[in-house]
Amino acid sequence: MTVNVSLNELDAFATLFWNQVKESFVFAFHGEMGAGKTTTIAALCRSKGVKDSLSSPTFSIINEYSFVENGLAKKIFHIDLYRLNGEEEVQQTGVEDCVYSNEICFVEWPEKAPFLFDENTVHVVIKQASEGVRLVSILSREEYLRSTMKEQL
Repeated sequence: MTVNVSLNELDAFATLFWNQVKESFVFAFHGEMGAGKTTTIAALCRSKGVKDSLSSPTFSIINEYSFVENGLAKKIFHIDLYRLNGEEEVQQTGVEDCVYSNEICFVEWPEKAPFLFDENTVHVVIKQASEGVRLVSILSREEYLRSTMKEQL
């Protein structure tokens, strides 16, 4: 699924997103610096009822948020791999524990640790379509791999 999303449509997009991905837990966010990954993730968190202050985890690597769903306390991990180099650093920071926790994980810069993501990962690709509008694609692993192979040709 690919949609055009403007800033004032992010909340509506978040509802559409959660209806589309159903029971998925791990989301790999792809896009250039400034594409809107963190802004989109903040809208998705708000849609789940996160009340915490939302910010980019560029320096902390992992931000943890909480929300309540069906009377149960749940977590969202917002992970930014931009500053990490290699599997060892990923392991040392606890990223793997988050990704395999069965809690919602939003991961920015997933290309830094492709070994973390299996066939159940949902890939979200964000590109600038025009001023203030982003083209957001929600893809299965297979669809994402196919799209990246086309771009390389």
